[in-house]
Amino acid sequence: MLVDTHAHLDFEELNSDLNDVIKRAAESGVHKIITVGGGKGIESNRTTVDIAHKSDAVFATVGLHPENAEFFSPAAEETMMQLSRDSRVVGIGETGLDRKYSVPFDRQLDSFIFQINLARANNLPLMIHSRLAHREVIETLKAESVNSGSGVFHCFAGTKDEAREVLDLGFYISFTGIITFKNASDLRDVVKYVPAERLLLETDAPFLSPEPVRGKRNEPANVLHIARKVAELKALSLDDIARITSSNAYRLFGVGEIPEKGKIVYGIRDSLYLNITNRCTNVCVFCPKIRGSYAVKGYDLRIGKEPEAEEIIKAIGDPQKYTEVVFCGFGEPLLRLDAVKSISIWLKEKGLRVRIDTDGLASLVHGKNIPAELKGLVDSISVSMNAPDPKTYAKLCPSPYGEQAFHAVLEFIRQSKDYIPEVIATVVALPHLNVEECRKIADTIGVKFRIREHNSIG
Repeated sequence: MLVDTHAHLDFEELNSDLNDVIKRAAESGVHKIITVGGGKGIESNRTTVDIAHKSDAVFATVGLHPENAEFFSPAAEETMMQLSRDSRVVGIGETGLDRKYSVPFDRQLDSFIFQINLARANNLPLMIHSRLAHREVIETLKAESVNSGSGVFHCFAGTKDEAREVLDLGFYISFTGIITFKNASDLRDVVKYVPAERLLLETDAPFLSPEPVRGKRNEPANVLHIARKVAELKALSLDDIARITSSNAYRLFGVGEIPEKGKIVYGIRDSLYLNITNRCTNVCVFCPKIRGSYAVKGYDLRIGKEPEAEEIIKAIGDPQKYTEVVFCGFGEPLLRLDAVKSISIWLKEKGLRVRIDTDGLASLVHGKNIPAELKGLVDSISVSMNAPDPKTYAKLCPSPYGEQAFHAVLEFIRQSKDYIPEVIATVVALPHLNVEECRKIADTIGVKFRIREHNSIG
């Protein structure tokens, strides 16, 4: 399932054959469309909401585009307040600031602030328009104390640094067909940077047709082309991107595919992942769990009772279609050593490649050489080093073991070299972390080294 989170179905270019537009979208896998209000003045919101009532596939937002902020008035406020309570309305906007237009900036700002408060009053997400005014938009959102996860920056075309500020505010980022244009290499780098769990897709139809239909009228069906490009840039499958972005749309707008909760096995690309526990030894400062999120690539990995090994094996079914099976859920798999070993024995009997992603503290926790027990059962192990020294490690990955934990991780990596064919030391690329010092440690031990993007998991 794909979701076009931003289209203008009230524009004549699409409204003239709307039923066919919606049908073509469904044929391309686009089963939900959000049509955006206020693009043609305040009264266009009524048309937008009416369209949403005529199709189960369509939902609406209510707002006033900054280009039309000259129409902001008490009457406009009343119209938006009235329509915002409609059952088909899932967001407020598009609203924001735009230096391209001649509309007085103070009028834009008044309209923007009103819509921020309207969204808050109705517990609806904001759909942000920002052009040539990134600093002012960010400062306004901060000044108005907009909560984390309160909306999306639509049709994002900014820099990586600007994207970082948006993400730091807790907003989603939505990309259009611009990412397919030949001259958009910098923006494609931003797509690579933005975590998949914070990314949405949109057409902004009837504008910005993507390749290979550039120059033709844009419509929601073309989200498929954008999804394909995102999948290519993120080194994920189209199915992955469809699942992830649909799940994101559901989390933000309540539109899309409801993430299946409590996944104990889940596929990403051509790998199968096993989520056998949510327990961890560490409470890492960069872990989404500390913010209450268990979302990984469109899956919800929060589990209650830990599944038995037999339950995991049954859920795996036939693993032959996968290139590898990975113990890497939302917890430390080696806390359940016996389950890891019994499942791995079963997998190796079937000729599967087995990988473990671990915090590297298992030998310390269990009081014995754990890599030795994994000999012949595991083909690759990724160990989270995450710091170049004990003090930094204890700060980033606090645990009951304090600074001793860092030494235990390095020893675990050394132990793994003796028993497991491939050993990879990893670090999360946090701001101000001396990644190169971490690399030197890995080189000294004689193992591979990998940098993991901050906020990108799975």
